[in-house]
Amino acid sequence: MSIDWSGVSHVTKVDPAEDLPADLSVLGHTDLVIVGGSDGVTEANSLDAIERIAESCDVPVFQEPYSASHVSSDTIDAADFLSIPAVYNGDRANFVAKHVEFFAEAGKKPEELLGASIPVVGDLIASKGREAVADLTENVLAEGYVVQNLDSKAAAESGVDRTYSPDEVAGAALATESFYDFPIFYVEYSGTYGGPEDVEAAAQYLEDTALLYGGGIQSHEQTTEILDAGADAVVVGDCFHDDPAQFLDTIP
Repeated sequence: MSIDWSGVSHVTKVDPAEDLPADLSVLGHTDLVIVGGSDGVTEANSLDAIERIAESCDVPVFQEPYSASHVSSDTIDAADFLSIPAVYNGDRANFVAKHVEFFAEAGKKPEELLGASIPVVGDLIASKGREAVADLTENVLAEGYVVQNLDSKAAAESGVDRTYSPDEVAGAALATESFYDFPIFYVEYSGTYGGPEDVEAAAQYLEDTALLYGGGIQSHEQTTEILDAGADAVVVGDCFHDDPAQFLDTIP
């Protein structure tokens, strides 16, 4: 499956550790759902959220794990893609070390993977053989991430100790497309509204990479402001869980 980003302007971030609204049909108004979070997230509640969303509406579903323990062969089969953050202003573990560890496990022989700490690789390769490595990598999307709220759980989880200036956000966007060739660049304000400045800085350097903005979107006006600044899509999370009616007001 491939994503036509020209048809995506609204993304919903679902935290599987939080209660989901009883009526998930509101997700039929969004273009893409990302399932992920840090506190209290497990493989089991991630799989449950992915499956419930897939049963309720016909939208693509990404799993965005913060830990390999959130992933299994079941979540890979249930989601359309794994979207893996590489946090530019985070610590080394959250930019490169976790990814090297993940793919180092993927390259091991099946017999070495029995009891491995990363269940997705052990389960998948043991059951499907070496072709599973290629299957796995085809379903992984890298996201260049900048976390801009130091008080957020995302910052604590990623080892972020300072935010980027707009010039640094622009540099990270340029690196994302021109050097790393990641398909997604994500500006994350995690529950606070950061406004259009970082989006405008990043957008000038992105042609093939999708630019996502997340953080504090609670109204149609904020959605419009971010999209007009150059984002391909806004990412809405908190008000989906807290107030589905307000969530509908964020639809462009």
